Amino acid sequence: MTDTTPARLLKLLSLLQTPREWPGGELAERLDVTPRTIRRDIDRLRELGYPVEASRGSAGGYRLVAGAALPPPVLDDEEAVAIAVGLRAGAGHAIEGVEEASVRALAKLEQVLPARLRHRVSSLQNATVPLARGDGSTIDPRTLTTLAAAATGQERLRFAYRSGEGTETKRQVEPYRLVSTGRRWYLVAYDLLREDWRTFRVDRVSEPFATGARFTPRPLPGEGGGRAEDAARYFARSMAGRQPELRLDVRFAAPAEFVAARLPPTLGVPEAAGPEPVSGPEGVSEPEGENPDGENTGSACRLRSSCTDSLEWVALRLALVDCEFTVQGPPELVEHLGRLGARLTRAASAPR
Repeated sequence: MTDTTPARLLKLLSLLQTPREWPGGELAERLDVTPRTIRRDIDRLRELGYPVEASRGSAGGYRLVAGAALPPPVLDDEEAVAIAVGLRAGAGHAIEGVEEASVRALAKLEQVLPARLRHRVSSLQNATVPLARGDGSTIDPRTLTTLAAAATGQERLRFAYRSGEGTETKRQVEPYRLVSTGRRWYLVAYDLLREDWRTFRVDRVSEPFATGARFTPRPLPGEGGGRAEDAARYFARSMAGRQPELRLDVRFAAPAEFVAARLPPTLGVPEAAGPEPVSGPEGVSEPEGENPDGENTGSACRLRSSCTDSLEWVALRLALVDCEFTVQGPPELVEHLGRLGARLTRAASAPR
């Protein structure tokens, strides 16, 4: 092997791990080598234990398939099962930090898992009851991996979709990207029947099926190079047009670092503010230092940002910060917190 061969083999392997069939000419163009070099590299991968299948004919190509055993240079059985279970659990509940790259990794891993390991992964997941976070939606990881694989492989999708009002429809789309908001997953796609771009909540998608028909991705309206951040910007604009924007102005009786660590990034970043007395019961101001709950009020921060989340979810996230706070706006959030506080007070004071 030459010095460049190992790096080229790794790049070739990364392409083949995308669940699609790659024509030899396209691989040669991507790696800037000749088709003959691609054939030699495929033989080297097979010698290393990677099960690469080839199909003949003008439309033929190469595909990495599931084998009788995991390729030796990658993972052993226990590591593969542990990673697949972890990725499935995180992807299925849209946990913050599990982004599209993690779902693509899960799609690649499940593509090459032998049947005996796929059965172990499914058994472990089915026997585990997750602790729901209460502010997200459960998703079948197989739905996510099917959508991710179709978007990466540029393959048209069919699926059933349920609207917010409960209406069931059949859709055929050209999937563009998956977008995670931390609480939910969305699919940005071009709807072929409606001849327009749409965003779909993945927890409302069922029976996804990759048709095998390839497509050339269309440019997103108002975006450029087809990057993940383009899809995120398009999604943000799309959602902003559907839901009213909340302009938050909240003061916390805690340092900015403390609050930022307990708020989702989508709500913005708090900035340090000067100390301010915290109002006690019936409007009585507590002195600087500590309030009756033992919290330090000597430092404070302020959150001024905009979001399109629901009032209920924003109120919940503010309460979970676990410190005193005062909402200056918007008025509808102040009113909702008042009603929520009264309801919680009645619940706590109810006779037992």
